[in-house]
Amino acid sequence: MGIGIFGGTFDPVHLGHLRAAEEIRERFNLEKIYFVPVHIPPHKNHQNITDAKTRLNMLKIAIHGNSFFRLSGIEIKRGGVSYSIDTVQSIKKRYKDLSFIIGVDAFSEIHTWHNYKELFNHTHFIVMVPLTEEHMATMDLFPEDIRANIKKVNGSTCEHASGNKIHFHPVTRLDISSTKIRELVQDEKSIRYLVPYKIEKFITLTRLYKK
Repeated sequence: MGIGIFGGTFDPVHLGHLRAAEEIRERFNLEKIYFVPVHIPPHKNHQNITDAKTRLNMLKIAIHGNSFFRLSGIEIKRGGVSYSIDTVQSIKKRYKDLSFIIGVDAFSEIHTWHNYKELFNHTHFIVMVPLTEEHMATMDLFPEDIRANIKKVNGSTCEHASGNKIHFHPVTRLDISSTKIRELVQDEKSIRYLVPYKIEKFITLTRLYKK
């Protein structure tokens, strides 16, 4: 039973995040999944991101009651720009069997990540793909400069030279985005059933995302 690492901005966390994590946890028999909110994302304009403490609090509220879900403030405590390789290496000091949970769109851009080649040496990957799309593992999904280190195991799994696996796993894709939720709040529209009830209340009470 390994440990899952699910990073993101989570601004706000929504039902799409939670449902995908639950399906992955069950399918791969993970002991725990750690939700890791980013401090400063390398690829986004961080000036428009909600403060770290608020995003951390929302995650804490959202995962309460699920004994398999945990919250890690490791990137927020570290400060500065958050790099996944630093987080994985830190968590691996405690847990040896790690799986990095990532969406297929983000995985297709992993060649732009800081020290991404080294990341494949330290963790398995579980790449989330939509149920409605074909999820066969192909070399086209990997950066050109590491393809020589990748071999196909079966239709949905590849293996890195380090022995770490890359699983392409279909999850229920709820058509929800944090960006859309923020826009709805700004337009004074309902976000009910897009986020957990307690998150909806938190956003309403704190007037988060209001112009």
